[in-house]
Amino acid sequence: MSGRRRSRGRRFPRTVRFLRALPGYILLAVLLVFLLFPFYWTFVTSIKPQKELYGSTVTYWPTEATFDSYRKLFSEYNFIRPMLNSLLVASVTTVISLTVSLLAAYAFSRYRFRGRKFFMTLFLTNNMFPTVLLLIPLFAIMRRAGILYTPSALILSYTTFTIPFSIWLLNGYLDDLPMSLEEAAMVDGANRAQAFLKIILPMLLPCVVATGAYVFMTAWNEYTFAVMFTNEGNRTIPVALKNFIGQLGVEWGMITAGGIITIIPVCIMFFFAQKRLVEGLTAGAVKG
Repeated sequence: MSGRRRSRGRRFPRTVRFLRALPGYILLAVLLVFLLFPFYWTFVTSIKPQKELYGSTVTYWPTEATFDSYRKLFSEYNFIRPMLNSLLVASVTTVISLTVSLLAAYAFSRYRFRGRKFFMTLFLTNNMFPTVLLLIPLFAIMRRAGILYTPSALILSYTTFTIPFSIWLLNGYLDDLPMSLEEAAMVDGANRAQAFLKIILPMLLPCVVATGAYVFMTAWNEYTFAVMFTNEGNRTIPVALKNFIGQLGVEWGMITAGGIITIIPVCIMFFFAQKRLVEGLTAGAVKG
């Protein structure tokens, strides 16, 4: 009898804990459905036949799944070129932004000089203004420099607003690292550059990955500058997808197929960098 009572007593608290946590589980399930349903609907739309895409009835799964939209996207429209253009622009923008931001953030974090607070405030206010305000002056600069309608125009344009914000992010991470680490390395014979490369940079790697993910996604998804500074030869993905919206209708199958293909590189990047990304986003969250 005592054994049965103990087993019942053990099961009862588990049931109580489950019932208490049940509303949270339900809320989490609803939130997941809310977040994932647009991706599901995009994929379902991309594999629907033409008669279901433009039919009067709404179907949540196609009766005859087809990948004609994906085939047309690459065979008739040559979607490879916009993908390569976006990959080139986003990758080079990320490398340039991280290199400049790392050096600038290290200088702002480790050195005290006149105008330091002013420049940091200036970097922050740069993100307060709409990027549309930069279109006309940047257009004039790119045309005078002779790089208009080239990937270089997009890369330079994106760095104008990715570098200031990246400096702010990396500066906050660097401020959390004690200067005693570098001082100990320099006491052992290393110069400041060696201390930065061998001591600070490895510890800052998760934060660099998090900042790089922000820069890459910004350059990968940007539309306003891309539609102004590119032509048919070097269109990026957002502008290429916009071309499927015409005066005679919308190619829903092509747009959704392109959207699914567009998020695949980003998902792959997050899959391999998720550990570093989480460490970088939570760096400095707890201080003791």
